[in-house]
Amino acid sequence: MTVHPLQQPIEQFFANPAAATDPITRPEALKTFLQLRAALEAGELRSAEPDAASASGWRVNAWVKQGILLGFRVGVLAELPGLGLSFVDKDTYPARRFTPADGVRVVAGGSSIRAGAFVARSVICVPPMYINTGAYVDEGTLVDSHALVGSCAQIGKRVHLSAAAQIGGVLEPVNATPVIIEDDVLVGGNSGVYEGTIVRKGAVLAAGTILTRGTPVFDLVKGEILRATPELPLIIPEGAVVVPGSRAVSRGKGAEWGLSLYAPVIVKYRDEKTDLSTALEDLLR
Repeated sequence: MTVHPLQQPIEQFFANPAAATDPITRPEALKTFLQLRAALEAGELRSAEPDAASASGWRVNAWVKQGILLGFRVGVLAELPGLGLSFVDKDTYPARRFTPADGVRVVAGGSSIRAGAFVARSVICVPPMYINTGAYVDEGTLVDSHALVGSCAQIGKRVHLSAAAQIGGVLEPVNATPVIIEDDVLVGGNSGVYEGTIVRKGAVLAAGTILTRGTPVFDLVKGEILRATPELPLIIPEGAVVVPGSRAVSRGKGAEWGLSLYAPVIVKYRDEKTDLSTALEDLLR
């Protein structure tokens, strides 16, 4: 595999934190970071990318994450321009600006996309929503009101992140898989996907579904319990329809009191009826 020309200098600056603030070496560190940021915004580099040779189907580019962290080290606090509002942040991470030529719809009303995030043509951003640095949002995706795309999260094509959906970002540790939402996934309102979970193509997460690395998922269709392993994150299968459920506590006071714990449940796999129920999304694009 060819080594990207930015990889070595980023790894060197990351290994020597003082170089990011030293008056002699900081200009070169800043130049290196700005090149990385431009490549991230153009979609030329990603913190994670598809890899058929990997057990999860994805490869983490740890050095890209190191470069994103370098941007925080090399940056200095500055007042950033806003429409009548006051913002103070690292000068290396201002809000991204878009023009009609970018083909991205950022609806008026309080949304923000941080520098270093890639947002593809035909993405729709409904206010207020937020996309953090290092994130990758592919074509035709709808990011609805109050939705969050965390740092380094990877969002595929034609994904619908419904109102208040939270897609966590995994920037550190740098070798950890970020949250990955593959193509044609529907994430229902008030859902949360965290800690490196991978949601395969075409899956549907019903409103209120919460997925984390430590969450077991109960597949009623296949009679299996899906869990993360030391080697792999939690992986939701392609086309799975996941709804919030519960499981009874079987021991101690929990059983005595009749308590139940939250448990996401796969109740079916996507079919024509499910597709019809999500077809209205196309009218918004």
